[in-house]
Amino acid sequence: MFTTALAQRGKTEQGDLPLDLFTAIETLKKELNAVILAHYYQEPDIQDIADFIGDSLQLAKAAAHTNADVIVFAGVHFMAETAKILNPDKMVLLPDLNAGCSLADSCPPEAFAAFKAAHPEHLVVSYINCSADIKAMSDIICTSSNAVKIVKQIPKDQPIIFAPDRNLGRYVMEKTGRDLVLWEGSCVVHETFSEKKIVQLKIAHPQAEAIAHPECETSVLRHASFIGSTAALLKYCEQSSSQEFIVATEPGIIHQMQKRAPHKRFIPAPPLNNCACNECPFMRLNTLEKLYWAMKNRAPEITLQEFIREAALRPIQRMLEMSA
Repeated sequence: MFTTALAQRGKTEQGDLPLDLFTAIETLKKELNAVILAHYYQEPDIQDIADFIGDSLQLAKAAAHTNADVIVFAGVHFMAETAKILNPDKMVLLPDLNAGCSLADSCPPEAFAAFKAAHPEHLVVSYINCSADIKAMSDIICTSSNAVKIVKQIPKDQPIIFAPDRNLGRYVMEKTGRDLVLWEGSCVVHETFSEKKIVQLKIAHPQAEAIAHPECETSVLRHASFIGSTAALLKYCEQSSSQEFIVATEPGIIHQMQKRAPHKRFIPAPPLNNCACNECPFMRLNTLEKLYWAMKNRAPEITLQEFIREAALRPIQRMLEMSA
């Protein structure tokens, strides 16, 4: 059910907005034969109008199997790039080209190429939260949903570089017993959660379970009764007998948690200070209005050089095969 049915009357820099954005977007979707894919961290209105909502792995699989001519990706840049890598003949639109990713930005291609060259015997496993250039330098892509499963399938005598998220890498090391060479990247959102404030919340809500995404710091993960990807956290909340949860990940997921378990209470884990830093500033750049204009104008469109796309495709295909 849509949380906001009508847009404000008025004009933008691009022209007049329709009164009913939801109806206008549905009309454009039919005209374009488009599918709207949205990450769990998007604003509620975008989640409500999306054809498919998921985490990085779920969205990659959805992009790989869509029959649409146009993919409208309500997420961040690397996600739209992944859709384009998998669908070279389809138009891929991103509502706001500035919707980047602090984690992807923490791994510049030239620096990573030098890092890889310094470890020539190592297999490169890269978290999907990276640019197409980094994917093209990787052997296997993973997500937070399947990283442990994928690393466990690699022979134990094969040395591994894990990039770009050091926190997810440490979590994978703990779960697999493997010694990984880590690229020192991180997500600005997941590093803002305060251990002290989570402990205070647990004291104030003694019946609440703390759950966390593995991109969080180890100091936060130690207080979680369950650690998993956004999709895994969502599923856990549905199935757990607990009625309260302290959620240590981007709070956009709470919209889906409340929809699937409306009788339960979800408390967003607070950041280190009183800012809204636990909200991803890049994810929040996308709005329903920008999504409408992207479809109306067929722009911004994601394009890739073909040699980069082909090189990036192979490790993604390996991920899909290994996570089947």
